[in-house]
Amino acid sequence: MARRHVVAVDIGGTETKAALVTGTAEAVVAQKHARRATPGQLEPLLDVLAELVDELRGASEHEVDAVGIVAPGIVDEVNGVGVYTANLPWSEFPFSAVLTERLGVPVAFGHDVRAAGLAECRMGAAKGLRNAVIMPIGTGIAGALLLDGQIFSGGGYAGEIGHVNVGHGVPCACGQVGCVETVASSAAIARRYTARTGRAVNGAAEVASLVKAGDEDAVAVWHEAVDALARGILVLATLLGPEAVVLGGGLALAGNLLVEPLEDRLDGLIAFQRRPELRLAALGDEAGFLGAALLAIDTLEA
Repeated sequence: MARRHVVAVDIGGTETKAALVTGTAEAVVAQKHARRATPGQLEPLLDVLAELVDELRGASEHEVDAVGIVAPGIVDEVNGVGVYTANLPWSEFPFSAVLTERLGVPVAFGHDVRAAGLAECRMGAAKGLRNAVIMPIGTGIAGALLLDGQIFSGGGYAGEIGHVNVGHGVPCACGQVGCVETVASSAAIARRYTARTGRAVNGAAEVASLVKAGDEDAVAVWHEAVDALARGILVLATLLGPEAVVLGGGLALAGNLLVEPLEDRLDGLIAFQRRPELRLAALGDEAGFLGAALLAIDTLEA
């Protein structure tokens, strides 16, 4: 299997991360990193993407074979189109075609969560599984669905587990009520603790520390988050029957503080469903651009 040299880019809501990555379709490793603030308009964003690619190309001892770019929202990987995103400046934009012409190498464009899931499947915590859900928990919550050994995209719409109604009645920015991520995302946990106490906190990590210290308000917010996550996972278990759910993103850094009560709550909800094993993601915040690199390599090998 040919060893490839690619630039991988992960577009985030506030920051865009990139890396020079080498490897094969089975495993890749990041060599050099670069990052920029994510602009709020499309043309400046395209300029930033080109700058990052050029910077890492210049740092490479080898010719760069391709570029992989991933982003949040609704993404059509087959056609390389950013269909829709709530917080970034594009709609129905043909990233692959435009950037392939601009950069002069093949450009694969994919979804950030599905790409991270691809990386976890090939070289991380989901390796060897045929059916699994890789579920990063950060500002929002989504899932990469591994079904019969393939990442399933549903035309770009699959895996939005963060927007399943689990019955708590809290309105979501998406227009629905009761969504998992309105109480269980990292951002929601911090926001809900502040709303409950009037005390600002530095993210869900600080709430986790307060839970360990026995803070009653933190414990209550954490309990509500765990309950929503467990109910969301129950939906996945009922519909898809995954062997495992791999928990990633910032909240997974809480480790057993998250996993142990989540296992207990899930045990209390499971009836006839296969009880999925809960695993922690292995690749951390590199999963997105490692997955982007694998998408680029897959494009070359197709």
